[in-house]
Amino acid sequence: MNDASQRKRKGQIRGRSVEPQARAELLALLGDMPRRRDLLIEYLHLIQDAYHHIAARHLVALADELRLAPTEVYEVATFYHHFDVVREGETPPPPLTVRVCDSITCEMFGARELVAALEQTLHGDVRVMRAPCVGRCHAAPVAVVGHNPIEHASADSVRAAVAANAVTAAPGAYIDLRRYRDTGGYRTLLDCIEGRRSAEDVVTALEHSGLRGLGGAGFPSGRKWRILRSQPEPRLIAVNIDEGEPGTFKDRHYLERDPHRFLEGTLIAAWAIGADDVHIYLRDEYAGCRRILTDEIAAIEAAPPAQLPRLHLRRGAGAYICGEESAMIESIEGKRGMPRLRPPYVAEVGLFGRPTLEHNMETLYWVRDILEHGADWFTSHGRRERKGLRSFSVSGRVNTPGVHLAPAGISVRELIDEYCGGMLPGHTFYGYFPGGASGGILPAALGDLPLDFDTLNAHGSFIGSAAVIILSQHDQARALALNAMRFFEDESCGQCTPCRAGTAKAVQLMEKRIWDKALLEELADTMQDASICGLGQAAPNPLRTALKYFPQEFE
Repeated sequence: MNDASQRKRKGQIRGRSVEPQARAELLALLGDMPRRRDLLIEYLHLIQDAYHHIAARHLVALADELRLAPTEVYEVATFYHHFDVVREGETPPPPLTVRVCDSITCEMFGARELVAALEQTLHGDVRVMRAPCVGRCHAAPVAVVGHNPIEHASADSVRAAVAANAVTAAPGAYIDLRRYRDTGGYRTLLDCIEGRRSAEDVVTALEHSGLRGLGGAGFPSGRKWRILRSQPEPRLIAVNIDEGEPGTFKDRHYLERDPHRFLEGTLIAAWAIGADDVHIYLRDEYAGCRRILTDEIAAIEAAPPAQLPRLHLRRGAGAYICGEESAMIESIEGKRGMPRLRPPYVAEVGLFGRPTLEHNMETLYWVRDILEHGADWFTSHGRRERKGLRSFSVSGRVNTPGVHLAPAGISVRELIDEYCGGMLPGHTFYGYFPGGASGGILPAALGDLPLDFDTLNAHGSFIGSAAVIILSQHDQARALALNAMRFFEDESCGQCTPCRAGTAKAVQLMEKRIWDKALLEELADTMQDASICGLGQAAPNPLRTALKYFPQEFE
């Protein structure tokens, strides 16, 4: 069989050829974009945005255009929550979708009631869906009309946004390139490039600062840079801004205010490890941040302070699992976000098979400050012998939720009293999630523990990305543990049985009035020991800590 025949067979569904109209529509959307497999998710977004769904005829046309098997395109399109794939004979969804967050904090503040009210009053060209955390927990409950988030949402405010066709997020005021450079921005990068700082000095400063990865894993940043410098060229950078952990919103907070501080840290990292390409993976829920980064990357490329690496902004599509570094890399490559087995590690074999420095956005945000002020400045902060600063995403029953920059080692009780204005009137501190849904639930009796890496492990918990959700006597740990497990069930990629089947079975058991504690513990052991990645391994934490620390709820 010749090459042309092979390509023809590969680009067609058996018994069906590409429809000329579908091909014409697709080509109009793709324009002069390069035809590459790793851009598959970007192409799918173009179709979804234009038609509010992805029809089978467009999938067939896209597969043909990319010379892929239709099944390869179909499996990617159906993996991600934000793609509405319409099969042959199915009715397309309404053109407008209203998503109501039903994760932990939003459930605490009335998400269920909001969904019920909207389902009764929004019909026709609007559909109402429950959605996992959208990264605005400080303003719960939250609804998203199209791509426009409605904070402190009510049925009236959502209906008003729908009626006004307010479906696109508009970025607020932020420090743009001109303002950033006027206040000393990119001088540190120039010091590096022009030889006033050496790569060795920069890496050493990061090591002495004790800066650790702020996406959850907490790996020492300086050590990671040193490892990458020893790897063969070409080296790449992949930046993870897919903060889908319920309760987390710090990355969005910083991006919406000072995006170039993050970009400068990223460019310094690229210089230090010798990376020519940087891929920035941004969660799809952050439409305002996407607009900011698109504009500001274009601005710095138009007037670069120095020679820049190639910057690629990639758009997620609604998959919590892509917060895991190897799943994110698979997604950037245009595939399903399935975690890879390790070793090899991404520092050795990462994006496109090359050594890759994978970092959380906030980690890179602090690079400029540490280099300008010195490692000692960063380590001068801290309590209880911990060193550094932490950005806490605080939500729940406090007067002043939001992102609070506080010393490492602070306790949650101090965080509430000193930074959050105390508990809401009529609410007494009852318990807290120290690290989002996967960090488990601790009681108020453990409210004086230091909130820092490694400290909470002995209590069956961890700080992760520092997503702190405060509970009061009006909340139930068992109910919120169930909420967390439903989230994990929905977000499991399905690759491994312990996670795929374990989360589903755990939900069934936790929905019962009386929990089978022995069976749940056995199930938790299996998930923790045998799951491929951190999602399945951490999923049992809420149920285990609820059973351990809140026995009064099970009597």
